[in-house]
Amino acid sequence: QVQLVESGGGLVQAGGSLRLSCAASGSRLPIITMGWYRQAPGKQRELVATITGGGSPNYADSVKGRFTISRDNAKNTVYLQMNSLKPEDTAVYYCNAADARYRSSWGQGTQVTVSS
Repeated sequence: QVQLVESGGGLVQAGGSLRLSCAASGSRLPIITMGWYRQAPGKQRELVATITGGGSPNYADSVKGRFTISRDNAKNTVYLQMNSLKPEDTAVYYCNAADARYRSSWGQGTQVTVSS
């Protein structure tokens, strides 16, 4: 099982920026895909962005042009740079990693709050 440790959440005003980090450890297999999901109160968890080992990103329409996902394979770390934040971006953000057998692991979540 992969252990994921997230950091970088917090409180920011609308229009501001935050950077999330997620470090993976403990995997015996290569980690194929890493990504970020979020869950707002009363809503289902939704995809924010994912990135493959080769660096191909995929974004939710709601964050395209504002968020950038990147990955350091040597450190097994994924980052999410969030710019032009909106109050509707407020949620708990979860890191996800899938290994070569497509087993999925989740981080504990980090709160992002955007005030208007």
